[in-house]
Amino acid sequence: MRHSSVHGRRSDTPRSDARREPLVVATGNPGKLREFRELLADLPFDVVGLSDLGCDPPEETGSSFLENAVLKARHAAKAAHAAAIADDSGLEVDALGGAPGLYSARYAGAGADDAANNAKLLAALKASPLQSRSARYRCVLVFVAGESDPAPLTAEGVWEGQIVDSPRGSAGFGYDPYFWLPELGMTAAELSPAEKNVRSHRGMALRALRGQLAARGQSAMPRPWDAMKARRSE
Repeated sequence: MRHSSVHGRRSDTPRSDARREPLVVATGNPGKLREFRELLADLPFDVVGLSDLGCDPPEETGSSFLENAVLKARHAAKAAHAAAIADDSGLEVDALGGAPGLYSARYAGAGADDAANNAKLLAALKASPLQSRSARYRCVLVFVAGESDPAPLTAEGVWEGQIVDSPRGSAGFGYDPYFWLPELGMTAAELSPAEKNVRSHRGMALRALRGQLAARGQSAMPRPWDAMKARRSE
């Protein structure tokens, strides 16, 4: 397993601010990484994915979305020697007692793809009428300024919908083609990326997290020269 620091690493993100800082998104999911890059585009970060560093994700041993998100964020920060953001998210279907929940990405087994997970979901809901298929996407986000950050920032977003029998739309990923939005008359996979970012669980959580980042200052990461200034003023 190859670990690579993001410091000194060239990024494809345009640099309009000399004070931009590296930020590792703790995911190897290209769909999630794309959404994070879009949602973070106007913040002073050079965004890279954990997979860009040749680093494998940790085993998700937490018993909640929050525990898994903290685990993944600290793992990414340690691997990259940089700030990191991680999400743990999933689909909760009321007729299935909240399943697939924590196991959404591997609902049909380790290494399962979207098609397999969706097929298992529809099979599990076969006896459930459409009106009883209420569901929600839930996302918990965690930001750490470094591996040992004593006060991680956390935020949560929830997106309500229903599960339908037939896929609609080709955008998005995961369960999006089956995640029906009654107020819009379409699935999540029929939304444009910009529309999805406005409405989605991940977009909600990140907007909440942005407020916390702003409260920490223009950059949430401690800088070496800031520490030097602090020592000199003592």
